[in-house]
Amino acid sequence: MSVGRLRVAVLACLGFGAVAALCGCDLGPNYKQPGLELPAAYKATPESANAAWPSTDWWRGFGSPELDQLIADTHAYNFDIQAAIARVRQADAQVRISGAPLLPTVDANGQYSWERAGFTRSSAGARSGGKRYIETRNYNTGLSASYEVDLWGRIHAQQESAEASALASRFDQETVALTVVTSVASTWFQALAFKDRLDVLERNLRDARAILSAIQGRLDAGTASQLDVAQQASLVQGLEANVPVFRSELEQQLNGLGILTGKPPEAITAQPGTLTKLSLPPVDAGIPSELLARRPDVQFAEAQLIAANANIKFARANFFPQISLTGSEGLESTALSMLTGPGSMLTTFTASVVQTVFDNGLKGGQYDLTKAQYEELVAVYRKSVVQALTDVEDALVAYKYATQQESLEQVAVNTAQQAADIARAQLAAGTIDIVTSLQVQTTLFGDLDLLVQARLARFQALLSLYKALGGGWTKGDVTIPPSTIFHGIL
Repeated sequence: MSVGRLRVAVLACLGFGAVAALCGCDLGPNYKQPGLELPAAYKATPESANAAWPSTDWWRGFGSPELDQLIADTHAYNFDIQAAIARVRQADAQVRISGAPLLPTVDANGQYSWERAGFTRSSAGARSGGKRYIETRNYNTGLSASYEVDLWGRIHAQQESAEASALASRFDQETVALTVVTSVASTWFQALAFKDRLDVLERNLRDARAILSAIQGRLDAGTASQLDVAQQASLVQGLEANVPVFRSELEQQLNGLGILTGKPPEAITAQPGTLTKLSLPPVDAGIPSELLARRPDVQFAEAQLIAANANIKFARANFFPQISLTGSEGLESTALSMLTGPGSMLTTFTASVVQTVFDNGLKGGQYDLTKAQYEELVAVYRKSVVQALTDVEDALVAYKYATQQESLEQVAVNTAQQAADIARAQLAAGTIDIVTSLQVQTTLFGDLDLLVQARLARFQALLSLYKALGGGWTKGDVTIPPSTIFHGIL
């Protein structure tokens, strides 16, 4: 048989298989999004209904070039993000594996065998018999195709599940990236805060040492006591003891950036400045109904739900017979050392039906399992929605009150600074005692430190709000994996 006839036969088989694949029945159930009761607006900020969402590069709004570079390194080198990307490739490969049976499997085969047989033949008048041999060579070539008719949609359901799982892997990748990026920003803000607290501490230490020097001068002049000097020295020593604590915390935060950016701590060159020079970009929450399409973790939960629904279809289709088609066409020729014969063309076609008669409840158990798994994922999906709404509400409340706290703490610092300036002048003039001076100093030192912590809390709350809103991400940013029904054919 010619190569052209073989190609025609195989393509005809493929065409029949493709048509049958596209005509498979869908036994259901068809997926429906679980019913949800969503509020019209957030409790914390009902006026935000018409507000804009954050952009996908929201971190640039803080105005920190160091943070921009750290996040760029994170996207490129973070181990968790790289692992999530690899899981996406695995899921895409599983889509191709699941969709492969939707087209026939075509195999090319060839076989060659050689056999040699010897015998002795005697003839009249011959002085002795002669040794003779017969050699036989067999050639067999051909193509075969096999195909399972997806009459009940079993294979389609399997591929549908794989495609939903591949989509879920993309949402998981986005969730991982958002979590890691916000962790980088949070760690960076904490490093800046420790640098600010260290600066405050060192400033306070300088002031405390200056006051101690003034008190020692008064002691030399006979207007102060050894107790006055000891009390101020104790304050200085307490501040000095906190310096290594803050430096240790600062260096640990910088080291923590290493694992997040996929680099050893020694490769982190960013040097923290101050939170006071960063911007606080405005962001509003929008309306709750939009949140579902903007949280990758919520979309991940729903994609898992869609995959579980397809698994129910697959389990239902297993109750029905499996129909398989097999066809082959090839050429067989036998060549003899003494005789050459024509080749033989072989064509076969087989259809088979398999129906399970008794499996001791195996398929029924598998069907019940898929339904129970779906019910579990419904609860997980609904919880993810409620958790998303809660995250936004918590972040809005935290940012609102952190802003108020920072504003009030700034007022307290201004007042304490005025009191400290007055006390320092009066102490130098000898009109107040050391106890009053110590109280004023301690109040100022505490308020300055609390101001830095309040500022950090405000940055962290805003960061939590960005994360709660999905980081500016939308469902449309994810590319759905293409169908692979005709993968490698067209």
